[in-house]
Amino acid sequence: MGDVVSSHLDESRREMITARTRDVMKEFSDAFEQQYSVALFNRVRFEIEGGGGTQSQLLHRKDPLAGRSIFSGSLFQYLEENRKWRSRFVSVPNSYTISLYESKTAHERGLHPKVTINCAGYRALTSMEEYIELINNSLPGIKAKAGSAPFIKCASQFPLILWHPYARHQYFCVMTEKEQKKWHAVLQDCVRHCNNGLSEDCTVQTPAFTDAVRLHRQAKGHYGTWDMMCGTPPQILANLVMETLHPELRSVIGPRLKGKLQQRQRDWMLISDAVYRQVLSQTTGQYDALVDGCEAQRAPLDARLRTDMDQIITSKEHVSSKIRALVLPKAEQLLQASVQPYISSILEALMEPTSRGFSEVRDVFFKEMVDISKNSLNGAGKDKLGDHMERLSMLAFHPVKMQSCYEKVEQLNLEGLQQRFDVASPSVFVNRAQILMREQMDNAVYTFEQLLQQSLETQGEDDMCKTMQRCQDRVLKKYDYDSSTVRKKFFRESLLQIIIPYMLQQLSPSCSPELPRFEELIFEDFSRFLLVENMFEEVVLHSVSRDIMMAVKEAALQKRHNLYRDSMILTNSDPNLHLLGENPQVDWATKFGVDEPEGSVGGGRVEGGGSGSRRRQVVSMIQLDGVPLPFESCLEVPGVELIPEEDAEMFEGNEEERGPPGEPKSPDSVDGIRDLINPVVEMVIPVSQESQRTEPTRGTVTMQDGLQEHVTHVTTVVEDFPRKSLRDKTSPQTILQQLGGSRKQETDKEHQEEAAIKDAIEEIEIAVQEDEGERIAEVSTADLDYESSLKPLLASDFSSQNDSGFQSQTNEGLDEDEPQPITNGLNGEDKVIDPVEVEVVLA
Repeated sequence: MGDVVSSHLDESRREMITARTRDVMKEFSDAFEQQYSVALFNRVRFEIEGGGGTQSQLLHRKDPLAGRSIFSGSLFQYLEENRKWRSRFVSVPNSYTISLYESKTAHERGLHPKVTINCAGYRALTSMEEYIELINNSLPGIKAKAGSAPFIKCASQFPLILWHPYARHQYFCVMTEKEQKKWHAVLQDCVRHCNNGLSEDCTVQTPAFTDAVRLHRQAKGHYGTWDMMCGTPPQILANLVMETLHPELRSVIGPRLKGKLQQRQRDWMLISDAVYRQVLSQTTGQYDALVDGCEAQRAPLDARLRTDMDQIITSKEHVSSKIRALVLPKAEQLLQASVQPYISSILEALMEPTSRGFSEVRDVFFKEMVDISKNSLNGAGKDKLGDHMERLSMLAFHPVKMQSCYEKVEQLNLEGLQQRFDVASPSVFVNRAQILMREQMDNAVYTFEQLLQQSLETQGEDDMCKTMQRCQDRVLKKYDYDSSTVRKKFFRESLLQIIIPYMLQQLSPSCSPELPRFEELIFEDFSRFLLVENMFEEVVLHSVSRDIMMAVKEAALQKRHNLYRDSMILTNSDPNLHLLGENPQVDWATKFGVDEPEGSVGGGRVEGGGSGSRRRQVVSMIQLDGVPLPFESCLEVPGVELIPEEDAEMFEGNEEERGPPGEPKSPDSVDGIRDLINPVVEMVIPVSQESQRTEPTRGTVTMQDGLQEHVTHVTTVVEDFPRKSLRDKTSPQTILQQLGGSRKQETDKEHQEEAAIKDAIEEIEIAVQEDEGERIAEVSTADLDYESSLKPLLASDFSSQNDSGFQSQTNEGLDEDEPQPITNGLNGEDKVIDPVEVEVVLA
């Protein structure tokens, strides 16, 4: 492998790469220094003049992932050094980098990871066909035939691949489709976070960097969105260098590669990765030096700005008016002919999938709240409530639970508009919308936590369900307003990001030659803060902003996709709520005394927590449990079946081990006997027992009628029960063989199991033969007691949703004498459930 790289990347070629990188960085540095002064001017002016948008209704926490990891689990990684698969323990910290360890023990001991992957610029793939299509485009003139085998033999039919246009690809695999979907959600979450762009906290460096990169690419003739504007500044600069260097090297080195098709593709990827790492090392050092030099001059520039701010602003307005007189007529003509007819189409293409995604966020939050309210209503202990609140606290960062929300936005399609406006792909807008969705989910969860904490301190914990219901209603209303505000801002920014580069590309040939003469109107002392190119772009932006604002406003007036009018957005409507934002994050594990077992979620004591309490440090975790890969090159490790913190998935995982759903079990197997006995036993248990568990029925059937049907069904099941197989002396051995047990089990255990099953059948028969009238009378009495105990708890109903998924309803105006129905609007329609039929869910 090293020979291939060294033979094609000799000393002279590496020097050429270094020189090319240095030239690009020199051009970028000049643009960055100019834009740094302009960004500093804009920041100081904003600080002096003030301003800002609408205040959000939901609270925002600064560092929700402090002291936590995003994900952990195990999968198989392909090692290119020896071309074999090995088991690796994966840990994803709050930085969203992927750390691969040799084992979980190595991770717990604090050893250095084998590999650390920064996912910026990557794409997560789940099929070899999609991957082969991408690598076929890596070398010109070299195409694999249809159906040809890739150069990697995957150890299973469920691969996971991280593909990068320049860097080394990463190959993983798992054993089941279920775990492939989960790991794909995890990898996509890492890619999404790393591709989110630069931090907005750096109010000078970030705008200076983005404007410098944009102007550098525009000087090369590249307008429009850029998919590789992702990662840290050195990574973005490396992508900027590779954008022109990579095709040149490919045309020179590609024809010289020898061997079969798969081998040439493999060698080229290794060479590309070596070039990318060399470029990245240079851009990292040079960018750090550039930033240090600009920061050293920041203090004197800031002092000059504050002294001459009025004169600088006056000079800028004067020059801008001159540029506006030149550019505005041409811009308006272009706008009317080539932009205005398409604004509504672009906006509709953006609104529909984005609004569905935000609606799904609301539904997921509502579903979690319903589950918590059910458990509180059914008298679950404080430890269970604390565990539910801990999970709710990290809901926005759970990759699997949020995947349904992200998938809605991935349907965004700009086909037909991409070529006209030079949009490379909609991935930039999809990624941004998904990040906003995650932020809104976390804001809703955090606001609910703070409201619940305040209510518990003032009102106590007596009526927990009613308290949570009131807090939930407040949060959902605030989410409706905030989601509308965030989406409208996202639509405006996306339209500008699509239209402005197109207009600049069309106007630059006629306007750019005349711009230098306007530099004479700027005083030399102000020339560092006022650039003609920036003022030209501002004029173009203002020319189209009015049409974009009107298009979004019209959509809001028509209430399309649940957008609210600006006049309906509340500003500072709940000042007392925002005071809660200054409170520290609630530690529910400590508050409710939850003591999680050692190693259940990664272990580790959190600073500031109560003595003896443990906080969940891993948001989500896949534990391996089961089947080794059928290859000698693989270590024998179990396969993933479930995420342990989700009880429903644990149940589904157990069902998968038994067999496909709906497949009949053999009557001679233990599972077959249990499948027949368990439903019978549950149906004949009196409701008046301690568990008070009821089976929900359809329609308006009463509990007495339901029990009568159950008793009738019990009689039928018992009469048809295959007792012959139980009396067969060889049946226990057959059962053990089907379960994979040893044939050498002791005979007394076999007889004990057979006797236990026979006793269970006899008890069922005796129960069925009892007086049914007395049993129904007992259940009827328990039914009335249960209904009377539930009625006061149901005075505050669960909130419901209309078809839009954004409007919350209350129970005002309902007759207090009638039982309050429980409504669930998760699927866009209200399903009414009689209070008597509420199923008591035990956590």
